[in-house]
Amino acid sequence: MDLKDQLKNLFPDHEESNVPEPVVDNNQIWLQEEPMICKYEKRKGKPITIIEGYTGADSDFKQLAKEIKKLLSVGGSFKNEQIIIQGDYRDKIMNFLQDKGFKTKRVGG
Repeated sequence: MDLKDQLKNLFPDHEESNVPEPVVDNNQIWLQEEPMICKYEKRKGKPITIIEGYTGADSDFKQLAKEIKKLLSVGGSFKNEQIIIQGDYRDKIMNFLQDKGFKTKRVGG
């Protein structure tokens, strides 16, 4: 007995509708007009790269953070509407973002 049969036993008056589910494209990210800021800092003596200035949804920005971390094979996090990447990878990150269609701006150093 599968799930549909169990639901039919629980709700015999319910009629099944065949509405197609919307197709979600995970690679589609909100592109913006203003450039994303890519800056370099040192925290506790270790270099980090910070990306900020994204105006889309947080879930899209988290997905972008995941792609960047996977591309560079480094650690990082998403906090306070910023992507924090361990290490100084400004050039590689900026090239990656420009390939995705974002405008970028280099800040600091």
